[in-house]
Amino acid sequence: MSTSSRFSENGGAEGSTGEWVPSDESPVSSRGRHRVLRQQRRAFARSSTVLGVGVIAAVGAGGIATAQDKAPIAISLPDGLGGSEGAAENAGLATMGGTVTGEQSEAQDGAGDALRSRILQQAEQQQAQAEAERRAVAEKAAAEAAAADAMKASADAKKKADEAKKKAAADAKKKAEADRLAKLAKSFALPTSSYNITSTFGSSGGLWSSGQHTGLDFAAPAGTPAKAVGAGTIKSAGYSGSYGYQVIIELNDGTEVMYAHLSSINANVGQKVVAGDMVGRVGSTGNSTGNHLHLEVKTPGGTTIDPGAWLRSKGLQP
Repeated sequence: MSTSSRFSENGGAEGSTGEWVPSDESPVSSRGRHRVLRQQRRAFARSSTVLGVGVIAAVGAGGIATAQDKAPIAISLPDGLGGSEGAAENAGLATMGGTVTGEQSEAQDGAGDALRSRILQQAEQQQAQAEAERRAVAEKAAAEAAAADAMKASADAKKKADEAKKKAAADAKKKAEADRLAKLAKSFALPTSSYNITSTFGSSGGLWSSGQHTGLDFAAPAGTPAKAVGAGTIKSAGYSGSYGYQVIIELNDGTEVMYAHLSSINANVGQKVVAGDMVGRVGSTGNSTGNHLHLEVKTPGGTTIDPGAWLRSKGLQP
């Protein structure tokens, strides 16, 4: 033991005459070294964090990056770390923070590949989703167009069907009217034959006392038979001033038909007649300019109407 310290017999130190200088056999204090190791560990943690952030940034920016593409990072350790334990720790820190070992390189490659795979997978999923949305939009548009075409086709078909129905109804009505007129024609007859129409209903002139013609004139040779236009009863037969010889037939529906300017009468009052029966002969008696049959028609109410229209309503064409 050095003479720089003395101990009393009871084991206590009597005092110190200077600095304590340890020998080779003296224990070495590790308090300062522990502080250095803690400082190095904190520096190593910061260096590792910086290294990890660098790798992630490289992968995010370039898409593919590994630790092998980067130059080894040298880490400086604080001075004063000595001994075999310090050398070992220096070697470990140099390996972890600086030169990357083969296993670490493979791990980093695997992490980069996994990240790249996830990015590609996400891109493929987004592309598939976009394609599905585009396909859905196209299918919806096609369905709407098909529905519009179907509606238009249905509307066109309905329109054609309605037009065909209307035409069929019109044709049926026309045929029914033709059948009715044909049936009526069998019950009615024209008042004479071999004639020409010379004056129509409503014509104006001084030949008529009222200023207008009130009947329909059938010019025909004298003696041509004048016939009943329909079934009825002889209401009047004789001479009547400007009308000359005339016959009036009251038809079964109350309509009155007058024949004027006859040369002779072949019917008696109260006599029943049917269509086609002769009631007189064409002449030029009364106020007349030539041989003709003047025909007038009055409704059951006594209104004088156009004989031509009335005959046409019975299926006859004067």
